Amino acid sequence: MSILIKNIKSLINVESTPRKWVAGADMQNLNTIEDAYLLIEDDQISDFGKMSDLDITDFKGEIIDATGKMVFPSFCDSHTHLVYAGSREIEYGDKIRGLSYEEIAKRGGGILNSAKLLHDTSEDSLYEQALARINEIIRFGTGAVEIKSGYGLTVEDELKMLRVVKRLKETTPITIKSTFLGAHAVPAEYKDRQDEYVDLIINEMIPIIAAEDLADYVDVFCDKGFFTVEQTDRILMAGMKYGMRPKIHANELDYSGGIQVGVKYNALSVDHLEFTGKDEINVLLDSETMPTLLPGAAFFLGMIDPPARNMINAGLPVALASDYNPGSSPSGNMKFVMSLGTIKLRMLPEEVIHAVTSNSAYAMGVHNELGSIAKGKRANVFLTKEIPTYDFMPYAYTTDLIDTVILNGKVIN
Repeated sequence: MSILIKNIKSLINVESTPRKWVAGADMQNLNTIEDAYLLIEDDQISDFGKMSDLDITDFKGEIIDATGKMVFPSFCDSHTHLVYAGSREIEYGDKIRGLSYEEIAKRGGGILNSAKLLHDTSEDSLYEQALARINEIIRFGTGAVEIKSGYGLTVEDELKMLRVVKRLKETTPITIKSTFLGAHAVPAEYKDRQDEYVDLIINEMIPIIAAEDLADYVDVFCDKGFFTVEQTDRILMAGMKYGMRPKIHANELDYSGGIQVGVKYNALSVDHLEFTGKDEINVLLDSETMPTLLPGAAFFLGMIDPPARNMINAGLPVALASDYNPGSSPSGNMKFVMSLGTIKLRMLPEEVIHAVTSNSAYAMGVHNELGSIAKGKRANVFLTKEIPTYDFMPYAYTTDLIDTVILNGKVIN
């Protein structure tokens, strides 16, 4: 099947030679083609260019007229927890009253609350709830998403979560990567016996998950009040033995050493990073690890914002992701994440576009096939409604600007 999108007002994030990421000052440069066309054949981008160079004499496929509209590569959301049961608005009042994330967790709320809800929910119900969220983010323009476990915290419930992720991979058009995050919190029954829970993760969870091929990556919440650098070190080594590349929750609550241990093990990304100083930036500069910022969580929890400007000014690439989860970022709207990037993190529109496409594609390991408009990449794109400039995307922060979504070369809506 062929699709020709013609009269595109602006074709966004075009690459003749695809890059693995965009870093530092180069994030301010966004390649576009005005008055453009985009040709899709089967599930791939076949050609693009100026309308003046287009010859459609023999074209026999579907034609979409994009007059006044822009075409973007689909968003890549490289950090979510969107497989969960129920919701946690009951904790909302506690947050408003001033209780911290750690205080709510110590009272049995937070992740432990989600773990209890998930335990009491069937796999089929969990799948149906997650499927609704997948369909929601597709409508919001997301074409690739990473989904973590971590609300199970037992062998059986972690497997249940990851089996749901596998079903979503098999039954939806969106590109999905799965991450094992058994080290998301310490179950109540392991209080004061945290190392024993780490042993359970290493000796039981990881081998079974690997045997069923349920996880692409392994993750640890390496932060104050959660898992130590030493425990993180052990879990990452175990995951890597089974072919799971590391990803890390780090430095959300304090300077935890999580960035350093992530880089030590060549983590694909280190995420959150509210507490990031010169030492952490210097470590990242010499690495293949993507700093991934989750401004929705800092916004929702009223926490300090990660120092995006310092990172970019130092020459680092930066990715943005939604952290879609029931407790600290109950939204998977990547357009709103772009707005938070500009408003809260003081990033330029060009920088946030790279951060939610090219760089976030790298952060979830799909940059060779997604994240930019390039020949041979998968045809995951969306058409906007009629907008004046690409700056309007983050500027109009609550307006629905997504008109048409194309995934794998097929029109979804």
